[in-house]
Amino acid sequence: MLPEYDLDFSKSKKNRFAEVLKRQGNYIELEPDIQKVFKNSEEVNNALRAFINVIPKHNINWLQNA
Repeated sequence: MLPEYDLDFSKSKKNRFAEVLKRQGNYIELEPDIQKVFKNSEEVNNALRAFINVIPKHNINWLQNA
């Protein structure tokens, strides 16, 4: 990080909205080994879309019913 961005995180607090987001059902927690591979949600979504596109169409129902 550049010197002009010398941020003080000593007084930082946990995200107060984290629990609310979990309860809304839009939150998916990735395992640490998966987190190391992807930098952001866009990369995760792109990988999942690629995976879905290579699955034969008759197996898509299996994914939707899981």
